[in-house]
Amino acid sequence: MSGLGDLVARLFGRAPRHVVTIEEDPVPTAEQIATAVRDVETSIEGRVPAAVTARVHRITGTVEEMVPRLDRFGVGDRQAYTVVATATSYLPEAVEGYLRLPRDFADRRVVSRGKTSLMLLCDQLDLLAMTLEKISDAVSRADAQALVAHGQFLAEKFGQSSLDVPGAGAP
Repeated sequence: MSGLGDLVARLFGRAPRHVVTIEEDPVPTAEQIATAVRDVETSIEGRVPAAVTARVHRITGTVEEMVPRLDRFGVGDRQAYTVVATATSYLPEAVEGYLRLPRDFADRRVVSRGKTSLMLLCDQLDLLAMTLEKISDAVSRADAQALVAHGQFLAEKFGQSSLDVPGAGAP
Protein backbone atom coordinates (compact mmCIF):
# COMPACT_ATOMS: atom_id res chain seq x y z
CA MET A 1 0.00 0.00 0.00
CA SER A 2 1.07 3.54 -0.49
CA GLY A 3 -0.25 7.05 -0.25
CA LEU A 4 -3.91 7.34 0.73
CA GLY A 5 -4.27 3.59 1.27
CA ASP A 6 -1.47 3.64 3.84
CA LEU A 7 -3.05 6.56 5.64
CA VAL A 8 -6.49 4.95 5.78
CA ALA A 9 -5.03 1.62 6.92
CA ARG A 10 -3.12 3.34 9.72
CA LEU A 11 -6.12 5.38 10.78
CA PHE A 12 -8.18 2.24 11.18
CA GLY A 13 -5.41 0.29 12.86
CA ARG A 14 -4.70 -2.10 10.01
CA ALA A 15 -1.13 -1.10 9.33
CA PRO A 16 1.70 -2.18 11.60
CA ARG A 17 2.74 0.51 13.99
CA HIS A 18 6.34 1.52 14.03
CA VAL A 19 7.84 2.57 17.30
CA VAL A 20 10.37 5.32 17.00
CA THR A 21 12.86 5.62 19.81
CA ILE A 22 14.99 8.65 20.23
CA GLU A 23 18.30 8.10 21.92
CA GLU A 24 19.57 11.09 23.83
CA ASP A 25 23.24 11.73 24.32
CA PRO A 26 24.27 11.19 27.91
CA VAL A 27 24.81 14.36 29.92
CA PRO A 28 28.54 15.08 30.10
CA THR A 29 30.19 14.71 33.48
CA ALA A 30 31.89 17.61 35.23
CA GLU A 31 35.26 16.15 34.20
CA GLN A 32 34.19 15.89 30.54
CA ILE A 33 33.04 19.52 30.57
CA ALA A 34 36.31 20.69 32.14
CA THR A 35 38.30 18.58 29.66
CA ALA A 36 36.38 20.08 26.74
CA VAL A 37 37.34 23.64 27.67
CA ARG A 38 40.94 22.66 28.45
CA ASP A 39 41.12 21.04 25.00
CA VAL A 40 40.06 24.32 23.39
CA GLU A 41 42.71 26.20 25.33
CA THR A 42 45.33 23.69 24.22
CA SER A 43 44.19 23.90 20.60
CA ILE A 44 44.73 27.67 20.41
CA GLU A 45 48.15 27.83 22.08
CA GLY A 46 50.39 29.88 19.79
CA ARG A 47 47.89 29.70 16.94
CA VAL A 48 45.59 32.68 17.50
CA PRO A 49 45.98 36.39 18.22
CA ALA A 50 46.05 37.55 21.84
CA ALA A 51 42.51 38.94 21.49
CA VAL A 52 41.18 35.43 20.85
CA THR A 53 43.27 33.87 23.61
CA ALA A 54 41.98 36.38 26.16
CA ARG A 55 38.37 35.78 25.15
CA VAL A 56 38.74 32.00 25.25
CA HIS A 57 40.34 32.19 28.72
CA ARG A 58 37.47 34.39 29.91
CA ILE A 59 34.93 31.80 28.71
CA THR A 60 36.82 28.77 30.00
CA GLY A 61 37.31 30.42 33.38
CA THR A 62 33.59 31.06 33.70
CA VAL A 63 32.75 27.49 32.60
CA GLU A 64 35.22 26.04 35.11
CA GLU A 65 33.69 28.22 37.84
CA MET A 66 30.19 27.08 36.86
CA VAL A 67 30.81 23.31 36.58
CA PRO A 68 30.64 22.60 40.33
CA ARG A 69 27.50 24.75 40.53
CA LEU A 70 25.58 22.99 37.74
CA ASP A 71 23.81 20.79 40.29
CA ARG A 72 21.89 23.89 41.43
CA PHE A 73 19.97 23.82 38.16
CA GLY A 74 17.02 21.51 37.65
CA VAL A 75 16.96 18.69 35.15
CA GLY A 76 16.53 20.13 31.68
CA ASP A 77 17.33 23.65 32.85
CA ARG A 78 18.05 25.93 29.92
CA GLN A 79 20.87 27.78 31.66
CA ALA A 80 22.67 24.55 32.60
CA TYR A 81 22.26 23.37 29.03
CA THR A 82 23.84 26.62 27.80
CA VAL A 83 26.87 26.19 30.05
CA VAL A 84 27.39 22.57 28.96
CA ALA A 85 26.75 23.30 25.28
CA THR A 86 29.14 26.24 25.36
CA ALA A 87 31.91 24.04 26.74
CA THR A 88 31.29 21.02 24.55
CA SER A 89 29.94 22.50 21.33
CA TYR A 90 29.60 26.25 20.84
CA LEU A 91 33.13 27.23 21.90
CA PRO A 92 35.01 24.35 20.23
CA GLU A 93 33.08 24.74 16.97
CA ALA A 94 33.68 28.50 16.77
CA VAL A 95 37.40 28.11 17.43
CA GLU A 96 37.79 25.12 15.09
CA GLY A 97 36.07 27.01 12.27
CA TYR A 98 38.53 29.85 12.67
CA LEU A 99 41.56 27.55 12.96
CA ARG A 100 40.69 25.78 9.69
CA LEU A 101 41.24 29.03 7.78
CA PRO A 102 44.64 30.22 6.59
CA ARG A 103 45.81 32.88 9.07
CA ASP A 104 46.24 35.66 6.53
CA PHE A 105 42.77 35.04 5.11
CA ALA A 106 41.15 34.74 8.54
CA ASP A 107 42.75 37.86 9.95
CA ARG A 108 42.68 40.21 6.95
CA ARG A 109 40.04 39.22 4.40
CA VAL A 110 36.58 40.71 4.89
CA VAL A 111 34.01 37.93 4.69
CA SER A 112 30.75 39.29 6.09
CA ARG A 113 29.31 42.73 6.79
CA GLY A 114 32.69 44.43 6.70
CA LYS A 115 34.25 41.98 9.18
CA THR A 116 37.08 39.50 8.93
CA SER A 117 36.81 35.95 10.27
CA LEU A 118 38.88 37.08 13.25
CA MET A 119 36.41 39.86 14.02
CA LEU A 120 33.47 37.47 13.65
CA LEU A 121 35.12 34.97 16.00
CA CYS A 122 35.75 37.72 18.57
CA ASP A 123 32.08 38.76 18.33
CA GLN A 124 30.98 35.15 18.87
CA LEU A 125 33.32 34.70 21.82
CA ASP A 126 32.13 37.97 23.39
CA LEU A 127 28.52 36.81 23.07
CA LEU A 128 29.32 33.46 24.70
CA ALA A 129 31.24 35.18 27.51
CA MET A 130 28.44 37.67 28.24
CA THR A 131 25.84 34.91 28.24
CA LEU A 132 27.85 32.75 30.65
CA GLU A 133 28.50 35.70 32.94
CA LYS A 134 24.77 36.46 33.12
CA ILE A 135 24.08 32.84 34.05
CA SER A 136 26.85 32.88 36.66
CA ASP A 137 25.50 36.10 38.14
CA ALA A 138 21.98 34.64 38.32
CA VAL A 139 23.22 31.57 40.18
CA SER A 140 25.27 33.73 42.55
CA ARG A 141 22.27 35.96 43.25
CA ALA A 142 20.16 32.90 44.01
CA ASP A 143 22.86 31.58 46.36
CA ALA A 144 23.12 34.97 48.06
CA GLN A 145 19.33 35.11 48.51
CA ALA A 146 19.40 31.62 50.02
CA LEU A 147 22.05 32.82 52.48
CA VAL A 148 19.92 35.86 53.40
CA ALA A 149 16.86 33.64 53.89
CA HIS A 150 18.83 31.25 56.07
CA GLY A 151 20.08 34.17 58.16
CA GLN A 152 16.51 35.37 58.62
CA PHE A 153 15.45 31.86 59.64
CA LEU A 154 18.23 31.67 62.24
CA ALA A 155 17.42 35.14 63.57
CA GLU A 156 13.75 34.18 63.96
CA LYS A 157 14.61 30.85 65.53
CA PHE A 158 17.26 32.01 67.97
CA GLY A 159 16.50 35.68 68.51
CA GLN A 160 18.07 38.93 67.47
CA SER A 161 21.63 38.97 66.27
CA SER A 162 23.83 40.52 63.62
CA LEU A 163 22.08 38.17 61.19
CA ASP A 164 18.95 40.31 61.28
CA VAL A 165 18.37 41.97 57.96
CA PRO A 166 17.15 45.57 58.36
CA GLY A 167 13.63 45.98 57.05
CA ALA A 168 13.14 42.23 56.62
CA GLY A 169 10.55 42.05 59.36
CA ALA A 170 12.73 40.12 61.82
CA PRO A 171 11.65 40.29 65.53
